[in-house]
Formats: sequence, structure tokens, C-alpha cells
Amino acid sequence: MKAIGSIYLTWRKGKGSRRVIVGKIQRSASKGVQFHYIQTGVAKAKEEGFTPYVDFPDTTKVYTEKVLDIFGQRLIKTERSDIQKYLDFWNISKEYQNDKFYLLAYTQGMLSTDNFEFLADFHPVKDLRFVSEICGHSYFEVTPGQLSVNDILTYKLEKDNTKDRYAVKLFKGPKAIGYVKLVHSRVFHKKAKLPLTVRVKSIDQNGKVNRVFIDIFY
Repeated sequence: MKAIGSIYLTWRKGKGSRRVIVGKIQRSASKGVQFHYIQTGVAKAKEEGFTPYVDFPDTTKVYTEKVLDIFGQRLIKTERSDIQKYLDFWNISKEYQNDKFYLLAYTQGMLSTDNFEFLADFHPVKDLRFVSEICGHSYFEVTPGQLSVNDILTYKLEKDNTKDRYAVKLFKGPKAIGYVKLVHSRVFHKKAKLPLTVRVKSIDQNGKVNRVFIDIFY
């Protein structure tokens, strides 16, 4: 569990829009799991039509009860016949497969079809491995066949990026193909003995590239 810091709740108006960090989930031994909104993000998101998470309507309150029970409703049911395939895809360790905080961090709460995602701020610890996604690939005009599963990608930190000082641009060979997803990119900026490896895990394409998932690991 040392790999997971806070989990950020992000929101975006729709596919192709930029994600905005609107909330933060924290877990500690003394206070348990808490959730609160981040006011600067909420204000920015409201300009694009944001409304609060339905079970947490008060953006000024610190929520301390049933936080994981509510957010955990987005998680896949463990009794599903294909549960092991799901756990393997998201690199879920068996010892944590019933830990809702861990599952939210590693799966991003992606089962639901609303505009929210849960993105963990990971730490550069030994054996770190998590799944993220390439963002902005349509802007860089990535085409079907340009990427293959198991491709190793290189990256560049963009500390002077005015939209995100933690931005990490991805490349295949000399060509830029997109960015590491918001929040997930932060681990690249943290001090570590070894560089991270980025490898293409899965590609959803049918005439165009829809989504590209990547493994990030040491």
C-alpha cells in the first residue's frame, strides 16, 4: 500500500475535454477514509457545467462516513465469472482484491459511464506497477497500426507546461503520441533511483484509435 498516496476525483465535460481535479480521497490510520472537494477545481469545472457527485452534494463539507462504500459501488463485483481476467488487467495483487481503496486507485473506478474518474497519486516504490492511459493521442494524430501491444515508449517531463506542471509527453521513436493521464504523471516527477518503464498494454481501435492503455512500472 506504500505505492498509493491520495486518490483524486477528476471530472470532465465529455470525451476529448480536459480533466479537472475536483476532489481528494485520503486514508489514514487515525482518521480513516475522508473525502473533500478542492475548491479551485470545482470553480473551474463549474464553468463547464460541473455538478457534484450525487452522494456528496455539499462541496464545502469534509465527508467521513461511508466514503468507500459509496465510491466502491463503481467497482466490479467479485462474484463475476471473469473477475480474474479483470484483476490481471489492472495489475491487482490478490492480497488487496477486497480493499476498496486499493481497487479505486488501481482501476480508476472506470466501470461507470459518467464523467468522473479516480486517479491515484502513486509513489515511486519498489515493484510499482499500474495501468494508465495515453491522453491526447487524437491531437497527435495517432493512427491504427502505429502502436502495437508491448511497444516500449519513451517520455519527456514538461515542467514548464502551462496547463499541467506534472505533464509527461510520450513518444514512439522520435514521434510524440500523447501524454500520461493527469495525476498519474506525477510519479515521473518524484525522485527515484531508476527511470520508469512505459509499455503499451492494450489498444482499442476500429478504423481509428479510441483508447490506448499503458503499463507503468519499475
